[in-house]
Amino acid sequence: MKVVGERISQFMIDYLDVPPQMAPSLRRHFRERYGTTMRGLILHYGIDPEHYLEFVHNIPLADFIRPNPALSSVLGNIDLTKVILTNASREHAMRVLAILGVQHHFAAIIDVRDFHYHSKPHRYAYRRALQILDAQPEECILVEDVPRNLAPAVAMGMFGVLVRNPYSELEDGADVADLYVDDILEMAEKLQPIIAARNELARTRCANRPERISNQRTVSL
Repeated sequence: MKVVGERISQFMIDYLDVPPQMAPSLRRHFRERYGTTMRGLILHYGIDPEHYLEFVHNIPLADFIRPNPALSSVLGNIDLTKVILTNASREHAMRVLAILGVQHHFAAIIDVRDFHYHSKPHRYAYRRALQILDAQPEECILVEDVPRNLAPAVAMGMFGVLVRNPYSELEDGADVADLYVDDILEMAEKLQPIIAARNELARTRCANRPERISNQRTVSL
């Protein structure tokens, strides 16, 4: 979201004395190197991450997103436990979900605090998510619109779904996903055969561990 990027740059200008003309490029540099600008600012400027999160997420979300009944219907048709995995704060994610009207579809939110202020795409974030969920990579489907966030998860054994987005880094998207979706509203239809096949495999592998059967999860940003 462009406004979040603007708030990040403003934080750097207001609190770190970064020259205005340098803030956008430094923000992008940290994001590319560390996954988020926040991680770079923690390491190089020693910022208080809670102050940062409060500042950058102080935006009028209702000006940018609206209730989305169609998305709610799609999520309701995906018969998996669904979890939010985000580089933002839990509070910000909750606000977004509430405005969209889809919060009731998600069992949990795993946020950047849970990653100890690391972030996707670093493997530590995914390892922490798996630890919190008590899940194995092959039990998880990761849905992303940022290609670089998928590559480590797929390498670990998760099933990766890339929702193509005009604002995503599409040039980096080659061969990072197991499934490509042009519209998130196609998600339920596209995932049905995948879910059926993987659940059957889970039943075969876990015949002696019934608590693992159908224990697949969708982790979404």
